[in-house]
Amino acid sequence: MESGDIAKEAVLVRSEPPPEGTPTVKGYDFNDGVDYSKLLESFKHSGFQASSFGMAVEEIRKMIHTREQPMPEGFCDEEEDEFIKIRKNCNIFLGYTSNMSSCGVRETIRFLVEHSMIDCIVTTAGGVEEDLIKCLAPTYLGDWYLKGKELRLKGQNRIGNLIVPNDNYCKFEDWVMPILDKMLEEQKTEGTLWSPSKMITRLGEEINDTSSIAYWAAKNKIPIFSPAITDGSLGDMMYFHGIKSPGLVMDINSDLRRLNQFAKKSVNTGMIIVGGGLCKHHICNANLMRNGANYSVFLNTASEWDGSDSGARPDEAVSWGKIKIEATPVKVYGEASFVFPLLVGETFARHHHLNKKQ
Repeated sequence: MESGDIAKEAVLVRSEPPPEGTPTVKGYDFNDGVDYSKLLESFKHSGFQASSFGMAVEEIRKMIHTREQPMPEGFCDEEEDEFIKIRKNCNIFLGYTSNMSSCGVRETIRFLVEHSMIDCIVTTAGGVEEDLIKCLAPTYLGDWYLKGKELRLKGQNRIGNLIVPNDNYCKFEDWVMPILDKMLEEQKTEGTLWSPSKMITRLGEEINDTSSIAYWAAKNKIPIFSPAITDGSLGDMMYFHGIKSPGLVMDINSDLRRLNQFAKKSVNTGMIIVGGGLCKHHICNANLMRNGANYSVFLNTASEWDGSDSGARPDEAVSWGKIKIEATPVKVYGEASFVFPLLVGETFARHHHLNKKQ
């Protein structure tokens, strides 16, 4: 065989046809006009993370569809706690990190809670307090490259390219301290056993502001769990309060039981986890108690190569029994401030507004 033929044979290896039904790659054609719904629908066949987005849309739609199906005949939830009573055929767990409350994703989450589209939340202390603080004073848009030293001298705190003045936390302190006083008094006189979720419910009732996630969660009886409630401004407030009036007890073990029981007793479960760390692991571990979630969507920018739970792909959770073996989980590698609102728009929001028209 001549050298030219060898090279040609090496370069032009004969192809085997792909499996029947394999979709072809095709993006949106803007010659058809600007239709954002069709643009987002085209993502599934665009490749790369656009395809992951499209698969995440399908996975969440499965959650919604299953959630709306009738409960199994004879199913009876005997749990006395009204906040974790099983009401739906699929309970959807939403997890998010504090930066989602800091940025405009807060309004997306509030929409889901306001319309009872999810059933349980796990977040960090910042995910709770940033929501409440915004009811008292605004967060401002700044810049990624503002100098920390200059900001410190001005009493301004930077979260990425957001700015939160120290005065916001002073207002939060003025608001929350009297509530902690009442909680301590109720503990002493009525024997109230406080847990993070019960505390957050109380704060949601007290804030009385319809822009708040916690307000709607309390109103719609959607529990918000925050096992690391002390890791933030709320922890600072509890510390300062304890110096003046010691004795307030926060029982995290009772919340652990509430969350795990909620997962264990659910007919089906779906996990939507925005970010990583504590909120991701806490939800996944609760679903281990039922041998795994039926549906799962992870959205974050972390990779798995450092062995972190945050970056782990869903298949790792399958190995632990946190996602069912037969499930079709999806991870989207993307920054949530623009991906998550689009994801909600194509799923929960579209479903909500279609039902309103009918």
